[in-house]
Amino acid sequence: MAFTKVLAFLKKKNKSYAFTYITILIVFGFWMLFLDSNSWITQRDLNLEIEKLEHQKGQLNKAITEDQYTIEQLENLDSLERFAREHYGHKKENETLFLIDTKSDDQKE
Repeated sequence: MAFTKVLAFLKKKNKSYAFTYITILIVFGFWMLFLDSNSWITQRDLNLEIEKLEHQKGQLNKAITEDQYTIEQLENLDSLERFAREHYGHKKENETLFLIDTKSDDQKE
């Protein structure tokens, strides 16, 4: 409804006024979409970065949860000894360890 009033106003005025109004409107629209510091392109890039950071936050929260579970398990002395043996190759005195590599050459690459 407002658009029809604007068109009726422009018809009453000289055509040069109409051309000037339309040109100013197009320049203003171009400026707001592409050139302004808060332009559509800038907002889109910021939204993509926010999505990427939220995804990274989710992954880090998952890692924190897994680490908290591991810390809880390591509070027990038996679990701590088992963890040290499996991950770091620790052994008791007078004990021989045999490490068996189950990966084939294709899987290492």
